[in-house]
Amino acid sequence: MSDDYELMDSGDGKKYERFGNVSLVRPCSQAMWRPERPADWLRATAMFDREDGNRWHNRGALPKEWTIETSGIKFRLSGTDFGHLGIFPEQRSQWKWIRDTIAANGGSRNSVLNLFAYSGGSTMAAALGGAEACHLDASKGMVQWARDNAALNGLKNHPIRWITDDAHKFMERENRRGRRYDAVIFDPPTFGRGANGEMYKIERDLKKTISLVKGVLSDKPLFVLFSSHTPGLSCIVAANIMSQAFPDAKIETGEMLLEGRSFPCPSGIYCRVVFPRAVCYNSMP
Repeated sequence: MSDDYELMDSGDGKKYERFGNVSLVRPCSQAMWRPERPADWLRATAMFDREDGNRWHNRGALPKEWTIETSGIKFRLSGTDFGHLGIFPEQRSQWKWIRDTIAANGGSRNSVLNLFAYSGGSTMAAALGGAEACHLDASKGMVQWARDNAALNGLKNHPIRWITDDAHKFMERENRRGRRYDAVIFDPPTFGRGANGEMYKIERDLKKTISLVKGVLSDKPLFVLFSSHTPGLSCIVAANIMSQAFPDAKIETGEMLLEGRSFPCPSGIYCRVVFPRAVCYNSMP
């Protein structure tokens, strides 16, 4: 399987990554150790820092956009003003897990809702596993970016609903309509705004999000996958919250990691809620 992503090195609050033929140095607050090969960093295509506001160095060397493949999924990348590229590679293990779990449990018989869905990595994984998918993000531009990624992956005609909306309002409407999903995936922001300016704060709104997720699950659900990049939200916190919400399910938690040649870099946490009917899933990250 082709993989165009690699963590080349990390340390001193930064990470040196390769995305296909493009290599970048960007901030990574958890990388408090020393870089192992600092001389290699001089070969980076471009750098981004937040030392004096958001700032690229040598941005002109970046392609306007380029395509990579990782974990069997193709992505269109582009450097944004905030240092993002259109991919969070720490989610690679989750994408594989989503795809394999859906494929092992009936494939196309499953429907998946992906909330706060960004450029669609989890949506692609669900669809490639065979599921019908609903992709929701508050940003119209990100929804279009995800649609472009779907086309790259041969999923242009796959049953995927593309929704630009506030996650809570959408789930409330889905609940009233009686529409249900066999799996729900969500990675809410620490702080964000909805399609019409609605404000989301994870410490205030997470419990409501989970309650609404419960309301749109089918009678025999497969899984709920929660991930977060919020500092201070630990695996234990996530497990405690989710085990209270879903007392009859199996809870699996861990850290999302950037991995490659260097020390693995912690980049958030995941919490998988696996229901009894999911009898053939691979529980390893």
